[in-house]
Amino acid sequence: MSSPMDRHSFAGDLRVLWHLIGQPVRGATHAERLESFYRGQARSYDAFRSRLLHGRRRLMDSIELPTGGVWVDLGAGTGENIVLAAERARALAAIHLVDLSPSLLRMAVERLSALMLDSVHMHVQDATVSPFAPSSVDVVTMSYSLTMIPDWFEAIAAAEAMLKPGGILGVTDFYVSRKYACAEHRQHGWLRRAFWTHWFATDNVYLNGDHIAMLHRRFEARQFNEEVGRVPYLPVLRAPYYVFVGRKPMA
Repeated sequence: MSSPMDRHSFAGDLRVLWHLIGQPVRGATHAERLESFYRGQARSYDAFRSRLLHGRRRLMDSIELPTGGVWVDLGAGTGENIVLAAERARALAAIHLVDLSPSLLRMAVERLSALMLDSVHMHVQDATVSPFAPSSVDVVTMSYSLTMIPDWFEAIAAAEAMLKPGGILGVTDFYVSRKYACAEHRQHGWLRRAFWTHWFATDNVYLNGDHIAMLHRRFEARQFNEEVGRVPYLPVLRAPYYVFVGRKPMA
């Protein structure tokens, strides 16, 4: 499903690149800084990031959306995950999009209106403070949002608390490995770790080798892939990202 905000254009890319590189991020709170960062690029958000955020489609293709279930998308942005889920989303009883940026959620309302899904609910809400009852949600997803949440461990805890036993958490994001990764995971050299950590931090995106370790500790891994993806206008560079699908233990 496409809309005017989805169409790729060089002018739109320039707008996004200006906010990524040249526009100062201002605000006294995390919410204010997020809105400062996204407000001016919200309309061009998806067209640019579809070529940068490579793990989203693979994540959504890997998750079963149960009939009559409840799905919460934390850091939902403009609702891209619903678009990727397509007709499968219609089987759900409720879909909740949670984001701290009103500008991005306004774009979600606009681009999802054509889908005519009465089950979609928008929440301008901090992902670390769950508005959902414990053990009431079947699926939680976080696409390129965990690295933008300062108290990321609280976001994982909130997701775990709202999930039913046996519920599914799906996460895709940029990352760097720990200095000494465990044997079954990829080991990034010091230059790659330093470069991507500092490169993303300029936009308040904080890569952390502990994200993957925490996800594996709190959930039973069903799928875990470590990949690299192209960066628009930087053809030589490949940014590391992962796709994790885990199950909340039954007890």
